[in-house]
Amino acid sequence: MNTSIRVALADDQALVRAGLRALLTQQGIEIVFEAEHGDGLIEGLATHPVDLIVSDIRMPGLDGIEALVRLRAAGNATPCVFLTTFDDSALLLRATEAGAQGFLLKDAAPEDLRDVITGVSRGETFLLPVSTDPLRHRFQFRQVEAPRERFTEKEVAILRLIAGGYSNKEIARSLFLAEGTVKNYVSAILEKLDTRDRTRAVLKAIALRVI
Repeated sequence: MNTSIRVALADDQALVRAGLRALLTQQGIEIVFEAEHGDGLIEGLATHPVDLIVSDIRMPGLDGIEALVRLRAAGNATPCVFLTTFDDSALLLRATEAGAQGFLLKDAAPEDLRDVITGVSRGETFLLPVSTDPLRHRFQFRQVEAPRERFTEKEVAILRLIAGGYSNKEIARSLFLAEGTVKNYVSAILEKLDTRDRTRAVLKAIALRVI
């Protein structure tokens, strides 16, 4: 575990924060400050820069997603991992559109949380699966523009690895390809899905039943 990861922790439940603090501290992650709502998170970040935000989504007052929207609008690009008890793909979509890099259910295993925090701190994206029907409905209009047959088996395989948060280097190693070849595949995938963002590409691929 990279002991240099500095985290801001936001959750309205004191017991949840205490549990997360204990778990993350044991794994060498430093909790720089805690907040019990979105306003507190924004205030804390103004004076205590961190490497990563770990936040609940639904909190009293300013919730996690709206807090992130305001942070991004103000130019704060601190990576954010959202935790939620709700298996709700509409929340996943909102979190992604707000600029989150990670989305994880609170009942996930501790090692999943560790892997997500470590990966996001390295610039990766982790969107763990939830029900996808609302996502499919959200992007239904794209089905004519990006039909399933436009994607090769290799592109589908790479998309699935992107959805799992793998970097180009890790994808290359997994599929026995050169990293430059993977970059070319990723560029082609993004073009077919009419996006320049890997996270949006994954959401659209789910909506189109590509993966």
